[in-house]
Amino acid sequence: MFNKLKSKLSGFKEKIGTKIDEKAVAVEPEETIDVPLVELSMSDSSVQETPAEVSAEKTHPVSEREPVQQETKNNKKFGFAQKAKALVFEREFILEEDDLEEPLWDLEMALLESDIALSVSEAIVESVKNQLVGTRRRIGSNTGNIVEEALKKAIYDVMSANVFDLDEYVKNASKPVHIVFIGINGTGKTTSIAKLSKRFKDQGLSVVVAAGDTFRAGAIDQLAIHANKVGVKIIKHQEQGDPAAVIYDAIQHAKAHKADIVLSDTAGRMHTNINLMEQLKKVCRVAPPDLIIFVDEAVAGNDAVERAAQFNAAVPIHGSILTKTDADSKGGAAISIAYITGKPILFLGMGQGYDDLQKFDPQWFVDQLFAE
Repeated sequence: MFNKLKSKLSGFKEKIGTKIDEKAVAVEPEETIDVPLVELSMSDSSVQETPAEVSAEKTHPVSEREPVQQETKNNKKFGFAQKAKALVFEREFILEEDDLEEPLWDLEMALLESDIALSVSEAIVESVKNQLVGTRRRIGSNTGNIVEEALKKAIYDVMSANVFDLDEYVKNASKPVHIVFIGINGTGKTTSIAKLSKRFKDQGLSVVVAAGDTFRAGAIDQLAIHANKVGVKIIKHQEQGDPAAVIYDAIQHAKAHKADIVLSDTAGRMHTNINLMEQLKKVCRVAPPDLIIFVDEAVAGNDAVERAAQFNAAVPIHGSILTKTDADSKGGAAISIAYITGKPILFLGMGQGYDDLQKFDPQWFVDQLFAE
């Protein structure tokens, strides 16, 4: 997962790491004051003592003074070790903007090639630059750690700008909670509804699904099969029926039976299909949703980002679900969608099973990008 983007980020780390090594200088070690040891005569085994030491010896036996002498020797060794460590490991650097001009350009191109939207790429690059340029930084043995932390923070800040906990929302909202799913054909809306139905049912909530995709042949049967397997109630009409009527009936059923959640499927459509977009707006008037969730494939990359923005402009969404994330080698859509739409990613589809739905966590995502 995300192997292509991982490779590009690793190349940037190495390039900046080399530049830091070129600019780094050793930190001047602090002076260590060594306490002189008692001097021993090479020709005489007796100890040449000062009057103070003679007085100390009369008060304290030699056996009691030996640990003090040993501690002094250790201090001397410790002083040498600290100096050596400082010369080898403790360095500091200051990078100027010119030092990063070429590597940052390469980073931006790498991000764009990974299907990260232009405005998002620019935000990440600017953040990395601000973290690395002009500040005196001290480094240890691995310069790559500094670059990695800058990249992690930049990507995390972009992805965590909009975070929304759907579980917490549903828990506290008035029931039934009505959620409508939108997107184009074939991106996994119906499967995502089934996965969320299973998730909510496992939390002890009662779920009703509405077969609002009356346009596509077989869509009603597909949702019915999922509902039967998961064990939730489905409300359906005939094909080519009025989607708004189906969804309205589902909400009335949920109210009558005190169900907690209604998940409404809708026909796949492009935002440019005026008739279907008007139909979707009618659904939202007749059966107002509490949340509208956009569903698309992570592997669609910039196409998914563009579609999310266009749907959000036509029918404002509250969040997104990205399917097929486990097959995504780039990660660009997941990084970009929340930033572009201003709405959070809620879940990532990670497989075909009903439990293969990963609650979106920006920190988890960033960790995956830098996992070995």
